Amino acid sequence: MSNRKPAIEPQQTPLWWRYLVWFLVFFTFSWYLFNLGGEQAEVAQTLSYSTFKDKVRGDEVAEITFEADRVSGRLRVADARAAPGEEPAPRRFITRLPPVDDPDLIALLEQHEVEVNAESTQASWWMQALIGLLPWLLIIGLFWYASGKMQERIAGAGKGGIFGFAQSKAKRFQKSASAVTFEDVAGLENAKRDLREITGYLRDPGRFRKLGAKIPNGILLMGPPGTGKTLLAKAVAGEADVPFFSISGSEFIEMFVGVGASRVRDMFESAKQEAPAIIFIDEIDSVGRARGTGLGGGHDEREQTLNQILSEMDGFSPHEPVVVLAATNRPDVLDPALMRPGRFDRKVVLDLPDRKARRAILGVHSREVPLADDVDLDRLAALTVGFSGADLENLVNEAALLAGREGKSQVNMDLLLDAHDKIVLGGQREMVLGEEEKRLVAYHEAGHAIAASMLPHADPLDKVTIIPRGRALGATEQIPVEDRHNLRESYLRDRIGVMLGGRASERMVFGEVSSGAEEDLKQATRLARHMVTHWGMSEKLGPVAFRRGEEHIFLGREMAQQRDFSEHTAQIIDDEIGRLVGEIESRVVDLLKQHRPQLEAVAEALLESETLERGEIESLIEQAGKANPWRSL
Repeated sequence: MSNRKPAIEPQQTPLWWRYLVWFLVFFTFSWYLFNLGGEQAEVAQTLSYSTFKDKVRGDEVAEITFEADRVSGRLRVADARAAPGEEPAPRRFITRLPPVDDPDLIALLEQHEVEVNAESTQASWWMQALIGLLPWLLIIGLFWYASGKMQERIAGAGKGGIFGFAQSKAKRFQKSASAVTFEDVAGLENAKRDLREITGYLRDPGRFRKLGAKIPNGILLMGPPGTGKTLLAKAVAGEADVPFFSISGSEFIEMFVGVGASRVRDMFESAKQEAPAIIFIDEIDSVGRARGTGLGGGHDEREQTLNQILSEMDGFSPHEPVVVLAATNRPDVLDPALMRPGRFDRKVVLDLPDRKARRAILGVHSREVPLADDVDLDRLAALTVGFSGADLENLVNEAALLAGREGKSQVNMDLLLDAHDKIVLGGQREMVLGEEEKRLVAYHEAGHAIAASMLPHADPLDKVTIIPRGRALGATEQIPVEDRHNLRESYLRDRIGVMLGGRASERMVFGEVSSGAEEDLKQATRLARHMVTHWGMSEKLGPVAFRRGEEHIFLGREMAQQRDFSEHTAQIIDDEIGRLVGEIESRVVDLLKQHRPQLEAVAEALLESETLERGEIESLIEQAGKANPWRSL
């Protein structure tokens, strides 16, 4: 790891105003202690006015002091009327004067030789001024203290203090302050090639200017969550050797209109002053959504902020090489003006890693993890189709946590496979299945296994288990031979056949089906609908696409869209989907009847062992096929 320090250290808080605050607090405490605590050092007895006069007549009062509407004083001796064992009454006393003046009181006091004192109730002018200013001084001190704390917490934005909410919140990193480089990013070779070109331009712009090349104003990183967009930005910061400003799109937006635009201006002005520089805006879709669509608000503050970004990006001169790097997983919602050349000239798409890239990513994340000799990262890479880089990092971390929980010094292959099952299927459920239900689950998973083994175009089988995980009571795992980008109709039909193998097995063995095939039916129907409506794999409908909903290219979710076909066509589509699924199910039922001994053998082995690996399943199928071939009645 790098020991480089950030470019802007947190601003040191001045000390003199701290001493001022502590002095004011100490002075206030001392003043109140002197004026209130000094008089209360000796406990005073409260007397009624009539009792006070009686004590004066009895020559028990030594001195008194008039203080506005009260009289405090001291007795000559302790109260001798206290009973034995009781503490004597205190020598000091306090009494309240009646609302009407008593003309005989002064004469009575002089007659019994009581010393009379009087205190002014009005404080001196400097004390009055101090008391009046003290609250304001305390408020100013607290504001100053809060401002200093905010300056410490917001590195690089201390110039605004507590009133600097309109200043940019971008975090500035010094040249080469990031410890991440392109070597730490496995896969994504095309993306790294494009970004290396940018870092090369920033390092040596003259080499490109000789050829008449201009640096792109903006580079947009697009891809599903977890594919490494932010990691690539960190790598650019580590490779470019120029100042790097990082901020999230949501940090521009505040409740005050115009604050976001002000922050954009401040951030770009800071970058221009230190050009060449890079600005990285993460999750730019939070501020760059298309204007006037109502999607994301029609928010005046958001639109003003976007307008300012557009203006700043289009105003660069050739002598101000400032590159805007942005990341999003929702490029479809960005404003067209933001996507045009001159703003984001280059779009870099980060796809989910293929098998080779997954192997490299697993190697990067397992550098610091002690792996056992039986670990096969190639097999693990084949098992993790559809995993992103973040998913693969999480898988290795989960395996390390499992090893620590079990007290092992190394991470072996079993732990990695357990971590994979935990991520894909969920953790093991603490539940006990009855014998009948366990037998049902075993035959269900055995049906999947036989279908996957016997259908010629299905992905190879890897493992079958009836251990409940997550929401599933069992699972059948397959490993594709290679990553597929074009799906043939034969492959899709066999894939649906594997999905329906469990339900077909239940119907054949038990004479009825259960609710355990709910997820299988949902996936099979969805795949069949795509075959019919998207890919033209229906003889009756022909090579026509009927799009009821557009699937998001990155998130894989269908967005609402009005259908562009008639009710009659919709009926035909539904009939074709039902015919396709029913036809495939009939084929799978015939297949299971032909291989009934293999089905029985795999189900019995699952009831005994609960989990079967690929080699065990192949051996069972081969032995059962040779021993007693099944003939349907």
